[in-house]
Amino acid sequence: MRSGKAPKRDIQPDPIYNSKLVTKIINKVMRDGKKSTALGIIYKAFEEIEKGGKNPMTILDSAMANISPKMEVRPRRVGGASYQVPVEVRGERRESLGIRWLIGAARSRSNKEFHSFSAKFAAELVAAAEGQGAAVKRREDTLRAAEANKAFAHFRW
Repeated sequence: MRSGKAPKRDIQPDPIYNSKLVTKIINKVMRDGKKSTALGIIYKAFEEIEKGGKNPMTILDSAMANISPKMEVRPRRVGGASYQVPVEVRGERRESLGIRWLIGAARSRSNKEFHSFSAKFAAELVAAAEGQGAAVKRREDTLRAAEANKAFAHFRW
């Protein structure tokens, strides 16, 4: 067992956009420790957004605002029964859930439409910034579940 809490590591901002959020996205896209490949994918997606005449950082900020959930349900056992209790999502988890949903939605996009993951990611990012796309739908579903289980809010711990 761990004695005490694990210290929170401070991540370095990425070299081009000087943003910790971009670094977190790069780390989440990375597979098998291939960080330079993930870096290339994300920067290529940002270049595609720039070609569309938009600033990738403002698109990313508005997308994260549209994706990040405010409420979620967590299971709570009370006397043998398990209830889905709505709880507020704290800042760190809100950001990580948003990143996870964004990348998951980009990965699940159709291959017929896009030729590479960077194109899929760019399209999902722009869609999320406009309040559309699978990642925004995921947030709305989470919010709807929390809303539906409001009756169990008194079980909050």
